[in-house]
Amino acid sequence: MKDWRNLLLSAVAGAIAPLAFSPFGYWPLMLLSMGVLFFLLNDTTPRKAAYRALFYGLGLYGTGASWVYVSIHQFGSAPVPLAVLLTAVFVLALSVVFFAPLGWLFSRLSQKRALWSKVLLFAGLWVLGEWLRSWFLTGFPWLFAGYTLLDTPFSGLAPITGVYGLSLLQALSSACLVALIMERNLPLFITTGSTAALAIAAILLKGHIWTSDNPDAKPVTFAAVQGNISQSLKWEPGHLDKTIEKYLTLSSNQWQKDLVFWPENSIPTFYQNVPGLMEQLNQHAGNTDTALVLGMPWYENGPYFNSLVGLGEAQGNYFKQKLVPFGEFVPFESLIRGLIAFFDLPMSSFSAGEQSQPGLRVQDNPVASYICYEVVYPDFAAEQAIDKGFLLTVSNDTWFGQSIGPEQHFQMVRMRSLETGRYQLRVTNDGITALIDPMGTVISTIPRYSEGVLEGEIPVMTGMTPFMRFGSWPVLALSLLMLLGVRLSRQHS
Repeated sequence: MKDWRNLLLSAVAGAIAPLAFSPFGYWPLMLLSMGVLFFLLNDTTPRKAAYRALFYGLGLYGTGASWVYVSIHQFGSAPVPLAVLLTAVFVLALSVVFFAPLGWLFSRLSQKRALWSKVLLFAGLWVLGEWLRSWFLTGFPWLFAGYTLLDTPFSGLAPITGVYGLSLLQALSSACLVALIMERNLPLFITTGSTAALAIAAILLKGHIWTSDNPDAKPVTFAAVQGNISQSLKWEPGHLDKTIEKYLTLSSNQWQKDLVFWPENSIPTFYQNVPGLMEQLNQHAGNTDTALVLGMPWYENGPYFNSLVGLGEAQGNYFKQKLVPFGEFVPFESLIRGLIAFFDLPMSSFSAGEQSQPGLRVQDNPVASYICYEVVYPDFAAEQAIDKGFLLTVSNDTWFGQSIGPEQHFQMVRMRSLETGRYQLRVTNDGITALIDPMGTVISTIPRYSEGVLEGEIPVMTGMTPFMRFGSWPVLALSLLMLLGVRLSRQHS
């Protein structure tokens, strides 16, 4: 292949991008990564551009989503060769579907255009591509460029535009820097100046509080319990009593708190299988004026749900709406169920909860609830948070093993607090359990791979951020207008 040097450079550019995300945090590398891709997509054929973007995706997902291998091999019981093959297919599929078209379209639409218009075209396609990744084929909204700006002076845009606005800033900045190296003219200076103005606005907005404490609600004291139950033991029937005993022991001195919070599937059996235990917990929590919220499976007239259950001074249940492919449901189940152990994981036949479900209330405060993967969907999370006092998130990141997956996941969790201007309490089986403030800052946490109880209090918030009001649509519309503007500029050139 004659273009192998550029393909290799594309793959390397994609491979360094995950270093900009948690747990590494070298955010300027995202500018470098995207800038290299922009440079490589210029002045080439659509076919070559598609391959270069494809290889960029291979580098990005091959390193940034390498934790998929851990889930397939270590917990899906797939032998090493098969786990490698399935991970490679996963990475290739994402790259083919989401990145190859980006390269092809950029090259096809940028033929004989001025460099300033290519900057706008690249940024618009990038953001629309991220949006496509959030819903197409159930979505894989992972490794969005905007997350790398969470702990930077530019994060002030997030409550207004959401993570896509930060991605737009990243894409514009990287393309402008490369374009200025390639040539300099007035339209390009105007484009760069506009991008700089956006960056300055983000800096000036950092620290602005869009929401406020609810004067009619007192802070909620809490105890979040991290059990650190091994995934290899979690679903063993003989280990159920030990799991229940551990959570009861860790919670024994916490029943005077307003909220006791247990993680996703902390009780690894159906609610309906242990009615005596549920009644006992409900009575004990009620007698101590405690809201107990815990994760466990639920079945009701046939369908199975991944749920959060409210007991005592917590009212209602929440059934997970955004399910993980293969982990919670199996696509093409009749064809592939039973072929390998990975396609038959415990609790992989869930149904999605209704959008209109009333949800949970804690001490009479309506709360936004998210189960694991749901919190990575920015617009979904913002809609759930409307008229809610704070955010509750449960997870079981033991599926990631000791990979970078849980750190990436936690970065997205923090972004949801910043976007909604709400405190968030997150509890997981083995970490990262944490309390996060409305600026996305971690107030307190429990170390990973340890059992413990996180104590504190959550202020109840009121009000809405601009992102909660309008969602991602303004940024998506702007990205589309940038593409249309470039198209019209060509017609009049």
